[in-house]
Amino acid sequence: MDLEGYAKRGILRNDKALREKLADRILEIKNIPRKHALEIASAVIVEAKATINPEGDFLKPVTSGITMGEFGVGSRGAGDFYTHEKIAEVIGKTGAVVDSSHLDDSGVVLAGGKYIVVTIDGMHSRLSDFPYLAGFHVARAALRDVYVMGARPVAMLSDIHVADDGDVAKIFDHIAGITTVSELTGVPLITGSTLRIGGDMVIGERMTGGVGAVGVAESLTARIQAKPGDAILMTEGAGGGTVSTTALYYGMHHIVDETINLKFIDACEALFEAGLIWKIHAMTDVTNGGVRGDAKEISRTAGVRLVFEEERMRSLVNTKVLAMLDELEIDYLGVSLDALLIIAPPGYADEILECVRRKGVAIDVVGKVEEGAGAELIINGEARDFTPRFRESAYTPIKKLVGEKTPKNFEEMKKAVDEAAAQAIEKKRRVVGRLKGE
Repeated sequence: MDLEGYAKRGILRNDKALREKLADRILEIKNIPRKHALEIASAVIVEAKATINPEGDFLKPVTSGITMGEFGVGSRGAGDFYTHEKIAEVIGKTGAVVDSSHLDDSGVVLAGGKYIVVTIDGMHSRLSDFPYLAGFHVARAALRDVYVMGARPVAMLSDIHVADDGDVAKIFDHIAGITTVSELTGVPLITGSTLRIGGDMVIGERMTGGVGAVGVAESLTARIQAKPGDAILMTEGAGGGTVSTTALYYGMHHIVDETINLKFIDACEALFEAGLIWKIHAMTDVTNGGVRGDAKEISRTAGVRLVFEEERMRSLVNTKVLAMLDELEIDYLGVSLDALLIIAPPGYADEILECVRRKGVAIDVVGKVEEGAGAELIINGEARDFTPRFRESAYTPIKKLVGEKTPKNFEEMKKAVDEAAAQAIEKKRRVVGRLKGE
């Protein structure tokens, strides 16, 4: 629970009973005397009042009036993709080989004649009560993001935040999950950070964090290199954090076991060992937003049209996972499958298929790249639109309640987000100018 946020909302509505209410909220979580809870509440209110209306260019935040949830940020749909485009605008032009404007899995800089690939992945927010599982899946995700750029990962780093009342052992359990992947792949976890969420201002047991990875490449397989005429191949997928979350919160816990594997990494290593990585134009991992989201990003970045065959993709989804998704009426094309998507000249397709299958990983050709824009899905010979929804497929009970439909005022919200991004850019310009003495 965010004590500071609760206090500020109470102050703004001039709640005369704020101190007592805040103490009640504290006592719902902490087993302490009421006198101490009232003292904490008083201190929180003092700090909240001191920062509720900050003055100065550095302190006054840019606001849009649009919340993260309303706009679907983090939900891997239209609102999320739009926000990431705006993030790239705020960052601005960089000297990187691949930066945020490419909407790729990782960023890339050139140093010492080699490509240095850097990525960061946040743990799944619903796996806070399952630290080991969260660590395993976020570490695997970070390595995937390096591999799909045509790089071999050389190191990992972690960032762990646990709220004030969380058990210290969560840290160890989480790191054990990360280093399980580390030991099996030979990629060391070499540094990190461990903090409380919000310090004294956030109580409860929530955990969050992320894992970063660094890799080195001699050439790249970035999305922008997809070309008309290329074949699209996909490996088998059983999901990761998203599928685990679905299984956990629908009471199908046995399905989680299906997600514990390194088949994605096995497939990438096989391509490296066979020297086939250099014959591939682009790769990506099918993560949140599913194939729908990846298709949109690749199309936008490379300026091409992607055509997928639904039947072939369906056959590559783990049978137990697919059965669960079908039973729960969750669109498997709109969630993370943790499959490897490969875009390569058709002349190399057979060689790639044979190489990956020898490693014991299922793979097939699932589509093609054409001239044009957007993406389409072929079902029983009929072409259908394949654009992502406003949010990824709703894969938990609460997500189904929130829904996937685009809000009626989405265009108005976009204008507010545009204005906020412009204000942030202008703020940056002012500060940079000041520090340069301009």
